[in-house]
Amino acid sequence: MKLQHLLYKVSIDKLIGKTDLEISNIQFDSRKVKQSNLFVAIKGIIDDGHKYISNAIENGASSIIIEDIPEDINEQVTYIQVESSHDALAILAANFYNNPSERIKLVGVTGTNGKTTIVSLLHQLFILLNLRVGMLSTIQNKIMDEAIESTFTTPDALQINFLLDKMIKNGCEYCFMEVSSHALAQGRVNGLNFSAGVFTNITHDHLDYHNTFAEYRDVKKSFFDSLNKNAFVLTNNDDKNGLKMLEGTKARKLTYSLRSSSDYKLKVLENQFQGMLLKINNVDVWVKLIGDFNAYNILAVYAIAHQFSFEDYDVLTALSMLIPAEGRFQFVRNDDKITGIVDYAHTEDALKNVLSTINNIRTNEEELITVVGCGGDRDKTKRPFMAIVACNLSDQVIITSDNPRSENPDEIIQHMIKELDPVQKKKVLVINDRRQAIMTAGRLANPKDIILIAGKGHEKYQEIGGEKLPFDDMEELKQSLNINN
Repeated sequence: MKLQHLLYKVSIDKLIGKTDLEISNIQFDSRKVKQSNLFVAIKGIIDDGHKYISNAIENGASSIIIEDIPEDINEQVTYIQVESSHDALAILAANFYNNPSERIKLVGVTGTNGKTTIVSLLHQLFILLNLRVGMLSTIQNKIMDEAIESTFTTPDALQINFLLDKMIKNGCEYCFMEVSSHALAQGRVNGLNFSAGVFTNITHDHLDYHNTFAEYRDVKKSFFDSLNKNAFVLTNNDDKNGLKMLEGTKARKLTYSLRSSSDYKLKVLENQFQGMLLKINNVDVWVKLIGDFNAYNILAVYAIAHQFSFEDYDVLTALSMLIPAEGRFQFVRNDDKITGIVDYAHTEDALKNVLSTINNIRTNEEELITVVGCGGDRDKTKRPFMAIVACNLSDQVIITSDNPRSENPDEIIQHMIKELDPVQKKKVLVINDRRQAIMTAGRLANPKDIILIAGKGHEKYQEIGGEKLPFDDMEELKQSLNINN
């Protein structure tokens, strides 16, 4: 594709060189650059792509997107100065793949909790409705049943457009994707045409990146501000920031809730470990998911299908067949009727929701043992609150390591427990080694007790000292409970 066509809609501050060049590909990693590539120099938190411009040129880059013009100009290379390389990359990627988001119905889901579950359920539902669909999520990206490894909650702009283009070539009509606050802040979804946007909720998270809760909230809101008048927004009216998400949008506005007046409502009639009985549109529906937080997810999925004009009977029937996303309230039970649950809950609100759900279902004749830790190099403000919630809503708590990354795991644990009162501390056992923590929970549990392993969910690794080591909470839990299958 010609460079001049790639630059369509890119806001250019200064141009040095010619634009009638043939561009074979776009890269933002200089090590991947090949002949006739366009290199986008991006300023990141840790590194700056401008330092690698000369490497990119040596590898064959014929043109460079920059924010700062380098001192040494290569006359054989075209330089395009922009205000934001992140924003430019998103537009370039869309242009390079012929704007695939305009050729598919793209639904974006954002919020602190529920993104992965809603996207996964939508993907399952629409397949059951005999449609060809794709999914971009934390757990994995999918084109129908073909799984593609996922590295980030929301891929980079090049990967998003590549995958959307591949979905279209495979006949997909819909794509459901998680839209993270990091992706919004970094402009990864700029240039995409969304048919719908969903807001789940917002609680304190990622304040290591966004600095303040207001900044985090406003980044989420920017997604809905960007939607056009042909799209629709579905927002959780029970969240105090739900209506705020609608303030600047041009899209059609819809609400869903369990407790307040909304366009879409449901009632939870029964809640068990095996599932829930819900009343949606005056119809009783049994679903395999558990808890009020999942009732919200189910309702959002139903509302989206309804807005795309699918028949109620078909949608409600399909809802009863959906299964939870991997690592989201997944449970097993051994011969002693000890129930083990694995959940991704890694925020105070998510952990509170999961533990409250368990407490609402249990008979109180059994003990609830919670194994929980906090990740390193992430929002430190939530750590004490995670421990407090675990202690307030559990009978016993094992504080352990999560993904310490570059931090000292012992220091993370001390940060978690430092604000516990004497009563809460009596419930706590500290075991740094996560494998030993899970094994200990299994040994402590008596028949009919409940064990929750929180924080990592679907992840198949533990990140320690910058190295990802194989680790699977569910497999470790099964071993601790002597479950062989």
